[in-house]
This record gives sequence, C-alpha cells and structure tokens, in this order.
Amino acid sequence: MTRNPQILIADDDRLIRLTLEAGLSLYGFRVSCARSGREAMEAALGKRFDGIISDVYMPDGDGLMVLRELRSSQPKIPIILMTAMGSVNLAVRAIEEGATDFIAKPFEIEALANLLHRHLNARLEAGEHSAEEAGESRGAAQEIAGAPIAGLEDDFSSSGLIGRSPAMVKTYKLIAHAARMDATVLVTGESGAGKELTARAVHDFSARRGEPFIAINCSGLTDTLLEAELFGHAKGAFTGATGERAGLFEAADGGTLFLDELASTSAAFQASLLRVLQSGEVRRVGSTQIRQVDVRVIGATNKPLRELAEQGSFRSDLYYRLSVLTIDMPPLRERMGDVELLAQHFLRKLDGGPGPAQLTREALDALRNYHFPGNVRELENALTRATALAANGPVTLDCLPPHIAEVNQKPAPSTDESLFSLAADWPSLDELQRRYLALALGKTGGNRQHTADLLGITRRTIQRLIARYNLNAQSEEDRGSRIED
Repeated sequence: MTRNPQILIADDDRLIRLTLEAGLSLYGFRVSCARSGREAMEAALGKRFDGIISDVYMPDGDGLMVLRELRSSQPKIPIILMTAMGSVNLAVRAIEEGATDFIAKPFEIEALANLLHRHLNARLEAGEHSAEEAGESRGAAQEIAGAPIAGLEDDFSSSGLIGRSPAMVKTYKLIAHAARMDATVLVTGESGAGKELTARAVHDFSARRGEPFIAINCSGLTDTLLEAELFGHAKGAFTGATGERAGLFEAADGGTLFLDELASTSAAFQASLLRVLQSGEVRRVGSTQIRQVDVRVIGATNKPLRELAEQGSFRSDLYYRLSVLTIDMPPLRERMGDVELLAQHFLRKLDGGPGPAQLTREALDALRNYHFPGNVRELENALTRATALAANGPVTLDCLPPHIAEVNQKPAPSTDESLFSLAADWPSLDELQRRYLALALGKTGGNRQHTADLLGITRRTIQRLIARYNLNAQSEEDRGSRIED
C-alpha cells in the first residue's frame, strides 16, 4: 500500500468529519473532507483519491448518488458507505451500485482504518495503482449529472428485519451479497432471532423473487414424513398414501425452499438432501421416476452445525454444501440499542393504524434492561400481552410480563461514543488530533511503542507528536529516557 493513502470523507456532520480526519490522520492517511454529495463528487473528479468514505443521507446529493457517479468514472476505487439508519433495502442498493463495503455508525476509528488498509491492499494486489503513483491531478471538475436517488426513506417493512446496530448492518450486507448469488445459504442463530425473516429477505431481493418461497420446520418429523413432504410420494408408498403427491421441492421449483432446524435431521435424510443439492433431481417416495427441479435451498439451525459436523453428528459434506455463504443472526442481547426501534415497530403492527400505543419511559427502560433469551420473538410476545392489558392506553411497566417488569439490572451501557465526545466543544482540528492521541496514550498506559502499534504509525512519529503537544506519555519503562525528535 502507498505510504500515505489519500482518503476523501463525505459527511454533512462537521463533528464526524473532524473526528474522522483527526483519527485517520494518526493512522497515516491523508484526509480531505466534503460536506455534501455534490461537493464530494466535485472533489473526486478534480483529484485522485485512494479511497472514499461517504455517509448515505446527505443534502445536495446522497451517498448512493456519489457511489453511482464515481463508479462510472473510477470503477476500482474502494468506496465505503456509512449510515446510522441501515436496512436490508439500503444494503442491497448499496451493493448493487458497487459499494466496496457498507458500515454502521458509530464505529471505532481503529476498525475503520483496518478496513481501509484491507481494501487498499487488495486493490494493490490486483495490480492497480494508488493515487500517489497515478498522479494528483485529474483535470477540472465536470458537470455532475443525475438527480438524487429517490427512496432513501426509513422503511423496514419490505423485509421485516428491524435494527440499525452494527451487528444488523453487517447482517443486511450479507443478505445483499447472498441475494446476488444463487448458491445455498446457511442461516444460524438462536431461536427467535429472525432466521426465517432473513431467508425470506434473501429470496425477496434475489432474481427468484417472483417465484415461490416455501418454509418447512424439519424438527419433530420422522424421516418418512419429512421425505414425503419434501420429495413427494407415489400412491401406496406407505400407509395412508392413497394417491400420488408432489413434494415441496417440486412446489418450490424456480423459487426458494427454506429448511429450518436442520440439525435435528437424521443421517439418512441428510444423505437424501445432499443428493438433491448435488444433482437437482428428486424422486418421490415409492417412485422410480426422476424429476429435475431448480430450487435454491436456504438452511437454518440454532445449533453449532460446524461443531456437529466436526464431531460426526452431522454430515460434513452436507454442511459444506449448505454453508457456501453463512449468515449469523445476532441475538437481541447483543444489539440492545435496537430494542426501542423493534418495540415501536411491533406496537404499530399490533395497533393496525398510524397511532400505535406509547411506551412509558419506565416500561422502555425495563425492556432495555432485560436480556431476552427468547430474542425478538419474546419481545414481540411481551408487547402483544402489554397492548392487550393497556386497553388503548399507554403501555406501562405493569403491562409487561412480570419477569421483565421485575428484572433488577443496571441499565445496559450505551454505545461508546467517546471518540465523538472528543469534539463536543468544537475544537480546532489540531486540538482534536491532540485529544485523540491522548486517548490512545491513555489506553496503552502511556507506552509509546504500544501506542505506535495501536495507531499503526512509527514510534518516532509518536515521539514527535508527544513533543509537539507536550504530552506526558512516559510509562514506567520509558521514564528516564528522553523524547527524540
């Protein structure tokens, strides 16, 4: 990677621009900033950058417009979109327009810097030149064509998946990638986390969206019943088979078949399923006739299927066939910042109109403090009960199930926004960089070498910055040594 990659930041929030500029500069990046989509496009047309980070929701040209316009002129440059209002719809559109990556706010500067380094290194490995090597100038900025991409609204209804947390934005990104391919997908996660909604979203955003989506829960069915359901059966194949019947593979031809709770199936059934996945052929139980089907299979499990395969409890060849792309649904306890969004969504759904019941602050705090072992499904069930007891009034603490209302926990810590709080009093960029360096030094206990390793810069640079800002960064092992220029 070039020694000092040039990065363009596009965001209408001055605080975020300052924070990113100060933070990324400590990782060796040269950063330029733009305040709107149009300003970002003009900057990128007038100067060559190694990478671009753009917010999605901006005035005068949104992030998707920036992506679309720059992709036409710079098809290989890494472009990362960031947003605090993620959805499957938005992730799919970003990937379709050619976004290199799609991340959620807030994020750690270190994680963003590492992400940039990975994408820039990948570009160099592909034999592409950096901005520094290609030359700075690209000529005068051209007239920017095209209207803003419409429809960047806060709407989750098309997928049913709710959340803006980083964990959910990562899930949206994986769904977008899965929708663009036609291979099998494995969805993992705890019960109630939304595995079927995820599978349906993959189908709804894929080329198969106009064809059937059929779901079946494999647990609790004997091999005979499960095979008869999926593959169909001939007349007289077993007791009660009074006629010939097509199975779900045939019914889903052209579309998607979602197989839930695959870990509960027997080795014999797994062998039958593997044959279908390998050949695309089904044979009804009791029949010798082979039928060709075109079905995309999405499997799901709430158990560690990889570990089961390694232990021999699940066919490893079937596991690898299913897990071409794996989407791991995060449990609700790992994205508690989404609880209020989910609660409001369910209250609107339960109300059936534009004016859903309102949660009191006390009730919302109780929901935020509960660990939800049953995940999103448990939250929906709790609110269904609460709205029934609220009788068209506000949902109070007394309306919630007792085990949620009576939970005695400290409030969960809010998302760490320490990086952004560094600039709460609108300091100069130089002062912001000083504070960011002080934060990094505090994290390493003042050790210069560890701080240099953390920020991805040299110890000499750290020493120079310490001297420049007159920071006392000497740890016990460093005391007595002088700060070199």
